[in-house]
Amino acid sequence: MAEPRRYNRVGADTLKVIAHPLRMRMLGVLRAHGPNTATGLAARLGESSGTTSWHLRQLADAGFIEEDTERGNRRERWWRAAQEVTQVVSHAMPDDPETQDAYGTFLTALIDLGYERAARYVRTRHALPDDWRHVSDLSDWRMSLTPGELRQLAVEVNELVERYHREPADGDEIVTIQVQMFPSGENT
Repeated sequence: MAEPRRYNRVGADTLKVIAHPLRMRMLGVLRAHGPNTATGLAARLGESSGTTSWHLRQLADAGFIEEDTERGNRRERWWRAAQEVTQVVSHAMPDDPETQDAYGTFLTALIDLGYERAARYVRTRHALPDDWRHVSDLSDWRMSLTPGELRQLAVEVNELVERYHREPADGDEIVTIQVQMFPSGENT
């Protein structure tokens, strides 16, 4: 069984740091693929190493990443994710315009990253082995729920996903699970 995952429960102060699309991408790469350098991240993400270096320092100062002191040398700094999961709790965020703007930026970047992952899957699904292609799923449901029922559904979905968390094994692939739960603003 895998160790319990470490969470970074984001507050209003650190929300402003992570609410940047490139920083979110960089943190995602470090979590999915392990430690890397500013140069390595720059090559992977199509950025300059100066840009990734600056953003790495911002992420480190906010506690999202840490230096991997077992790698590198005096010229080359390696970085790793400090936690496996970033959690932003909307009801814990202050209602001031600056925080709400950062929260909106964070959510928009999260949706954009989710779209990119799903679109990449759709573009490349034909190249997947049959056993992976035939178990992949993109679904949506429209339901009538109360706020309490939606909260309970979110809790249960998160618990279900966490039950499957373990260390990678032979035959595994990185699998993206995207969940979106929100009122659609429609009464039909």
